[in-house]
Amino acid sequence: MKLKQLSLFLENRPGQLHAPCEALGKAGIDILTMTLADTTQFGILRFIVVDPEGAMKVLQDEGMVVNVTEVVPIQVDNKPGGLAAVLAAIEEAGLGVEYMYDFAARATPGKAAVIFRFEDPDLAIEALGKAGVRILTSEELLK
Repeated sequence: MKLKQLSLFLENRPGQLHAPCEALGKAGIDILTMTLADTTQFGILRFIVVDPEGAMKVLQDEGMVVNVTEVVPIQVDNKPGGLAAVLAAIEEAGLGVEYMYDFAARATPGKAAVIFRFEDPDLAIEALGKAGVRILTSEELLK
């Protein structure tokens, strides 16, 4: 129920995003979803692939420093208020959200998949499961 997410720190200058994307492309590793957050000096590229270990090796072989974190994929009704309902369950459980982003690669009609990063993913999975929030499996997303 948790996914491995890869993160890279990139200098905030033109061309930095190209190198990791090109390396993964040459290795035949598809990026399923990604997000890029930036400041004036650096950016953090976060992404999910089917083969995180293979992607990590490819990027490390290219001299890049890769960080691996666990994230939780949650199913959200794709309608007005769908995300608010999930966020209410998160708030009620006393969980803090470090960040979140959409996972569009495997969309299901009427549903959306949203990737959440929690300080304690296992506690989040347990609390949200009790609240009736559907946690997606890696098989559902990565097949």
